[in-house]
Amino acid sequence: MVELMILGFLAEGPLHGYELRRRMTRLHGYARSFSDGTIYPAVNRLVASGALSRRLGPGHAGAQKWTLSLTDLGRRRLEQLLREADGHDVTDGGRFFIVLAFLSHLPDAAERRAVLRRRLDFLDRPASFFYDGEHPLRAAEIDDPYRRGVLVTAKATRNAERAWLREQLDDLDTDLSDTDERKRP
Repeated sequence: MVELMILGFLAEGPLHGYELRRRMTRLHGYARSFSDGTIYPAVNRLVASGALSRRLGPGHAGAQKWTLSLTDLGRRRLEQLLREADGHDVTDGGRFFIVLAFLSHLPDAAERRAVLRRRLDFLDRPASFFYDGEHPLRAAEIDDPYRRGVLVTAKATRNAERAWLREQLDDLDTDLSDTDERKRP
């Protein structure tokens, strides 16, 4: 997810390292901030791979700063990460949130649709945080009010996300149908 955030934010324009880290922390949540020891090794790997370029330029109060920019290779890598989002990138809500934040950078509507469809398929499967053996427990089956609260709020969030995903998929289906119509002779 660190690589995806770096590439995603730089797809929006060049940034100094400090600003990149600030945006990543805001997106990921202040309770889970990023250290230089997390970001800069990832940046260095991306520069070495040719996905990013780094340019030294004027900074604040006479000090020079490095500015990072996305290269064509970096844009292709970003699109690949988005296109291939699956597994934990789709089943973990926090990771999917990061994918979703940059999904508009994937130019192909059918590929965006496939990512959203994988998330909806996951959300449509029965699940719970609490089980009796293999049986997922529902809120009505739990006496503990706090555990019941976990399930009640999770269900509301899940239902809201499912509704939003269905709306987006319907819109993408319409866009894809319109595109197909325009391609016909």
